[in-house]
Formats: sequence, structure tokens, C-alpha cells
Amino acid sequence: MSRIPLVDLAAAHAEVAEEVEAGFKRVIAETAFVGGPEVAAFEQEYAAFSGLAHCVGVANGTDALELALRAVGAGPGSEVILPANTFIATAEAVARCGAKVVLVDCDPRTYLIDADAALAAVTPATKAIAPVHLYGQMAEVEKLTASGVAVVEDAAQSQGATRHGRSAGVDGIAATSFYPGKNLGAYGDAGAVVTSSEELATIVRTLGSHGGLKKYHHDLIGVNSRLDGLQAVVLRAKLARLADWNERRRAAAARYHELLADLDVVLPETLEGNEHVWHIYCVRVPGGRRDAVLGRLNEAGIGAGIHYPIPVHRTGAFADLGGSFPNAEAVAPEILSLPIYPQITGDQQSRVAEALATALRQE
Repeated sequence: MSRIPLVDLAAAHAEVAEEVEAGFKRVIAETAFVGGPEVAAFEQEYAAFSGLAHCVGVANGTDALELALRAVGAGPGSEVILPANTFIATAEAVARCGAKVVLVDCDPRTYLIDADAALAAVTPATKAIAPVHLYGQMAEVEKLTASGVAVVEDAAQSQGATRHGRSAGVDGIAATSFYPGKNLGAYGDAGAVVTSSEELATIVRTLGSHGGLKKYHHDLIGVNSRLDGLQAVVLRAKLARLADWNERRRAAAARYHELLADLDVVLPETLEGNEHVWHIYCVRVPGGRRDAVLGRLNEAGIGAGIHYPIPVHRTGAFADLGGSFPNAEAVAPEILSLPIYPQITGDQQSRVAEALATALRQE
């Protein structure tokens, strides 16, 4: 049998191939390789899709988060609160600003940041809280805004998701990644910052263009982080399909709920008020069996994976933070990501469920 990948990028490309080819020809003919009309069009379209006034394209998602943090004033002498269970890029962005990483635990059911713990961690030095909209659903942003400090949302996994009908960035500023495997993925690295604030958008755009908006005029110490025209072509083609693709992901998640209901795994939960976009379908395998089950799935041709096996404070890079985050530490050895993407079929999902059931019985 053919292998079922964790994410099928080839299937996504097949749906946009003609548009991408035509768009690449436009960019090459116009030599609009950095910035240009395709980037400007994409920024307008993604802002509109997100229900926000401004989108600034940048080189990748980590840069997006760093620039958003810098825009709200995070830097040396300040603190930024984030969850212990996230991809290390969230913490890296804080460290690159020169701010102190302050970790809090996650909710044991949704694995999203524990909003109450985040509020309790606020000090006079706190410049921002950076909730991570993990796996495709949003954290409780409305609680975090009550802190009075900036909320800089890590929306790398939640393109198209809403909470109580509101998108990431509506309450301040949000950063996203267009890494190829995301719901909206480029053909390489790319990212963006979205916000309703013209002031914050201008700061981000300035920082990402060597600190200036006019050639050889450098008002801030910035970086080189800009979206290129070829990636904008890909993103525009995929953005036109993103709402439909997210709906197909929701249908796939619903099928998994039914197929896996009787298995010895903990199914994912959606926080009330959230419109989930299922970037990742993550189950928990209890009893110390996760790694063995993952191995058996991979041997059976099922491209399962793990997001994320090591909490931030257990990594070598941030080991000096210390601390105890029992929920994050309990989740890490049990989480298992199953294949999910818009083009996955019911038959493929049945194969995944059967292989998972077999693997569980064997362990």
C-alpha cells in the first residue's frame, strides 16, 4: 500500500500548480523578486481574510514573532510570558529581542496556555504575553488582555481560526508562519504580522527593512526580513482556497473523532467558542507506549509524528530557565500527531485508524 504522509504537500500543489506557474512568470518578467505587486496584493488579501487592517509580509514566522514583540517594546530589561509546551521558535523570538523568557504551564485538556497562570505571572517588568494558538485553535486571548500588557499572538498554526468570531491580532498584534506544512504554506520560508494598528504595522515594516522605509534612511536598528514575490504568488493561490481547505480539515477531524472513539487514546478537545482549523490532529497515548506506537505506525506506512516532544525548559537552549510545569511535562511523552490535510480521504483515515488500533493492541 502507498504511504500516507503526515502532510501531503504534493496534493496541495496539484490544486494550485497552474496559477503558481503563471504567477512565477509574472514575477520573473517584472523582476519583482523582493516586495513588488504580488507581495502588496497578498498583504491586502491576507489582511482582509483575517479581518484586520494591516498585514506585513516577512521572511519567516520566527522573524514575524520577533518583530511583533519588538514593535510592542519587548527588549532588554523586560519579560515575555509564553507556554512551556510550544515549538522553540516562540522562546527564540523572545530571546532574540533581548527580553527574558517567562514560562507558564498549559491547560491539561487543550494544551493551550493556562491563561490564569499567565495572568498570575505578570510583573511590572512584563512587556507582553505570547499565547500560542496550538494545533489550529486559539487560546483564551480575551482573558489575557485583562492583564493590561500587550498580547502578541503566536498564530503560526491557526490561519483562519477564530475565537468568538474574532481572528488572531484583532486585540493587538499576531505573528504567523507560512512554512510549507502550515494550513497556508509557501514553497519555502515566509511569514507575516497582522494587526489593526497602523502604528504597529509601520514599526514592523520599518524593522523588517533594515530599520527604514526609504532607501538609505535608517531610523531604527532593524533586520533584513521581507517577503519575496515568488512566495507571495504561492500564498495568493493557496489563500484563495484556504477557507475551503480548512473546512475539509474540519471534516477530516470529525471523521477521526468517530473512527478513534473506541480506542485507548485521548482525543483532542476544542475550547468552547473556538473555530478550529486542525493544523494538527493530536491524540494522547497513555501508559508510556507513545514511542512504540509511533514506530509501528511508521512501519505500517503511516506518517505520524510528534508536536512537540520536549517542553521549552527541558531543551538545552533554555535549560537555565528551570521551573516545573507538570501539565506540559505530562503531555510531552504522550502526544501523537496523525496525518491530516485537506486532501486526505476517508479510506486513508480508516487505514490510519486501523493501524493505530493494531499498534495499540501490540503494545
